[in-house]
Amino acid sequence: MAKHEMPTSFDDHFHWYDSSLKSVSDSAEMLYTYNNAIHGFSTRIMPGEAESLEGRPGVLAVFPEQRYELQTTRTPEFLGLGNSAGLFPEPDSVSDLIIGVLDTGVWPESKSFDDSGLGPVPKSWKGKCEIGKNFNVSSCNKKLIGARFFSKGYEAKYGPINETRESRSPRDDDGHGTHTSTTAAGSVVDSASLFGYAAGKARGMATLARVATYKVCWINGCSDADILAGMDKAIEDGVNILSISLGGGDPSYYRDSTAIGTFTAMERGILVSCSAGNSGPSSYSYSLSNVAPWIITVGSGTLDRDFPAYVSLGNGKNFSGVSLYGGKPLPDSLLPLVYAGNSSNDTYGKYCMSDTLIPEKVVGKIVLCDQGFLSNVQKGTVVKDAGGVGMIVANTLVGYERNAYPHLLPATDVGPIIGNMIRDYFMSDPDPTATIIFGGTKLGIQRSPVVATSSSRGPNLVTPEILKPDLIAPGVNILAGWSGAIGPSSLPGDTRRVEFNIISGTSMSCPHVSGLAALLKAVHPEWSPAAIKSALMTTAYTTYKNGEKIIDFANGKPSTPFAHGAGHVDPVAALDPGLVYDIATNDYLSFLCASKYSQAQISIIARSNFTCDMSKKYNIGDLNYPSFSVLLHTAPGEGGGGSGVVKYTRTLTNVGCPATYTMSVSSETESVKIAVEPKLLSFGELNEKKTFTVTFTADSMPSGTSSFARLEWSDGKHKVGSPIAFMWI
Repeated sequence: MAKHEMPTSFDDHFHWYDSSLKSVSDSAEMLYTYNNAIHGFSTRIMPGEAESLEGRPGVLAVFPEQRYELQTTRTPEFLGLGNSAGLFPEPDSVSDLIIGVLDTGVWPESKSFDDSGLGPVPKSWKGKCEIGKNFNVSSCNKKLIGARFFSKGYEAKYGPINETRESRSPRDDDGHGTHTSTTAAGSVVDSASLFGYAAGKARGMATLARVATYKVCWINGCSDADILAGMDKAIEDGVNILSISLGGGDPSYYRDSTAIGTFTAMERGILVSCSAGNSGPSSYSYSLSNVAPWIITVGSGTLDRDFPAYVSLGNGKNFSGVSLYGGKPLPDSLLPLVYAGNSSNDTYGKYCMSDTLIPEKVVGKIVLCDQGFLSNVQKGTVVKDAGGVGMIVANTLVGYERNAYPHLLPATDVGPIIGNMIRDYFMSDPDPTATIIFGGTKLGIQRSPVVATSSSRGPNLVTPEILKPDLIAPGVNILAGWSGAIGPSSLPGDTRRVEFNIISGTSMSCPHVSGLAALLKAVHPEWSPAAIKSALMTTAYTTYKNGEKIIDFANGKPSTPFAHGAGHVDPVAALDPGLVYDIATNDYLSFLCASKYSQAQISIIARSNFTCDMSKKYNIGDLNYPSFSVLLHTAPGEGGGGSGVVKYTRTLTNVGCPATYTMSVSSETESVKIAVEPKLLSFGELNEKKTFTVTFTADSMPSGTSSFARLEWSDGKHKVGSPIAFMWI
């Protein structure tokens, strides 16, 4: 309920609430009335009555009751893990696996590292718990089995670590590393939340897997030298999965420390999961990170959970935003509303930049700020310092309003359309007023998932013939463990301390896949990293349950493989993919030859004197990848071998029962004819391999045109899907 909208004919809100309810139902009674966590009431009524109630004055929203269980705070259930205990491996097999995390370190006191019920540390483990400031051997246990830090490269550039600001040890003073590691493999923690938001049972994807952390990032960033040193030790220590939520570096594989180090990891049977980057929705700007084909590159999508915070204006209109503000709410009455651009003498005043607001114009008021230059939480400190009592942030890019923040004053973030409407109201009303009402946690948001606006997009500009990202996973408003050294906003002035925090980005989606890969590795210990990656990709979904395509939040239109790759991860389906596209080390070496890398450049990556066979014709498109990216020239015959006809060869390996698979193709363009031979693949035994060829025959199209299709093999039970991207150059 919009509590401030109570008509003057009522003496208190209880009677107003009761009158509103009685207007739609003579028999219904209020179960509870709420005055602090939310303003409103609960009741039991019929669906038609609920619909009528939602149209009554002062009613902001009517939510159906949700069934709660003692479970994670949402992600595993959203991924289908909550009801699938029987499909996943026995605890002993999961607990033999070790997930290595390269990040900002670890906060070992987090409850997510509780080792209760875990057996001895795996015998394969060769790592250690390094001693440093605020960190000793006892900081590790049977859950957090190893912790190291690497700072030499960083200190060579920036000088000695300032130990008054950060710990020269594996301890996490930033929060990012603790969040990613507990997302991947955090233990089960009851009653977890951030200020009551996302309340429930927190757990990582692989709750029984062990964690080893490698601190390679510091206040000013991460050094190539330190990253490589961290990967080097992780491989030596015996990790089974590497989770790397870092990005940047040179796009060339032989100059990219992540690509180089992870090639070795792949050779040793270690699957590497990396974040795709947060530079979306722009394409053609090298926004994608970590695109080497031996890495699984993870983009970001939303959950079916939201944290609504409603803006109620003096003209009676109500708008929905999001917020994680957890302090004292605003008073019941409407408050004066001002626009920052009209409350400053500075050109950048509308962005609520530091020292740009005129206190006399904002004191005691709610301030509307435009997105930009400062973080949305930082804007709140500027508003608060100037005397403002609340804030509305109008995001300028569609989609960013889904990211919720732990504001330091009553505040909400809204999208550009709503922001414009609020701004128009301020400009047109001589006495504009507003308030913000916090709605807690809302589940069952539809449509979900949607591709996050910030998630980096393809095409892959390093190797356009390899489609990236590979898939998407939950990465928006993810709750996981946090550092006790810093507040939830990460601002220096934020004195709040929390055990769990909610943050967003592909840094959050990456460890989801890292943990899920550990589960698959436990079930299928014989699978290579490429087989696990294939299982995750070919079983990913690209449509909602109603058949509609997954939406891209950046434009509200159906997403494409440049945004979601093979689709949204579906771990339950990935356990039994039927067939996989496997890739061996020699296949990747052939890929480097096809990429025209010199012997010296290949040696940097492969650590061997491998020489390309000059008598052999190498083709990037023949790498046995689970997806297809096809370069087509604007007119047949141009560009030599890559003209209007392109042939790719793939090999499928049976990892299920004997079966016959039938091919099907769907395409959004008639400009490319797709021919697959053979059209049937019959497998009679486990690990049997079958090869097929795909011929793409294209019409001429303008340069820069792109289109998409999908190839699927099915035996009636399994669907082995591969996205196809066409690009005319």
